[in-house]
Amino acid sequence: MRTDKNLLVKGLKYLSITIGLMFLAPTVIYQAFKNQEHPFYWPVLIIGLILAIGAIAGGFYSMKIIMDALFQKKDTSIGE
Repeated sequence: MRTDKNLLVKGLKYLSITIGLMFLAPTVIYQAFKNQEHPFYWPVLIIGLILAIGAIAGGFYSMKIIMDALFQKKDTSIGE
């Protein structure tokens, strides 16, 4: 059983995007709550919540890809 390096790199790329979203989403949500009387309060809050959901989903997806790269057995049988 060997590590699939291409899949591992793909998982690490997704993880780096997820880490960026993990910092960006709370910042956008904080800015929305800080400016509640501004006319763009709701659009900014919705964008922040979408980014937060994306960060959570991206975390699960990138961990799944990394775990598949590390632990999944490759099918080595040919023709079956």
